[in-house]
Amino acid sequence: MSWGREVRAEDLMEVLFTELPRPAPIQLPGFQNSPRTWNRRKLGLDCDEVYPDIFVGDAATVRDKQYLKEIRITHVLNCAEGRRAGHLNVNGWYFQDADIKYLGLPLDDMPSANIEDYFQCAAHFIDCALYHGGRVFVNCMMGVSRSATIVMAFLMLRRGLGAVEAVRTVRRRRDVWPNAGFLHKLAELHNRLRQARQQQQRCNQRSYFYLPLPYASIGAPMAQP
Repeated sequence: MSWGREVRAEDLMEVLFTELPRPAPIQLPGFQNSPRTWNRRKLGLDCDEVYPDIFVGDAATVRDKQYLKEIRITHVLNCAEGRRAGHLNVNGWYFQDADIKYLGLPLDDMPSANIEDYFQCAAHFIDCALYHGGRVFVNCMMGVSRSATIVMAFLMLRRGLGAVEAVRTVRRRRDVWPNAGFLHKLAELHNRLRQARQQQQRCNQRSYFYLPLPYASIGAPMAQP
């Protein structure tokens, strides 16, 4: 993956337009062995595995605890927690009887939302789940903007993908559309990570070239203990 240049929100929007998801109809996770293609609307379910053991879906699907059990979900990350319109009023108690760990983020699907404030804690939650062999369901209301952005940020922070690669990875597996403000936040994250990597590389180079040699290497006897 290349960190050679900075990216802009416009670059990520171009990826959304050029990187088309798999052609419909797509079978739901859990129904891959079925001889027929299932109608998502008829089932009232909508989710996709966008990265190994990471699923992105909508509010109706995350409420279906029996389905979550069938696809072996161990963790739920609700990116639309709350009682207002456009939010999903569930919490950790809702999933307790299903033995599912829960994290809720009270995010609005608005370009002005400070979604970057939650990038680190969400990435930590997902990473811990995967490290312990779990499977994570990340949702918002439709499963296309808030949840997708959080997963893309995770791929950048914990899997080393640049923003373009992260957007492309999720977009290939689900028809996601983060809003323009979220794309701007992903571009900013990419540019910060890129700068940090460059600084680390320069520090590593200086450490390699200027590492002090032992005194004995220039002809003096090494001190005895």
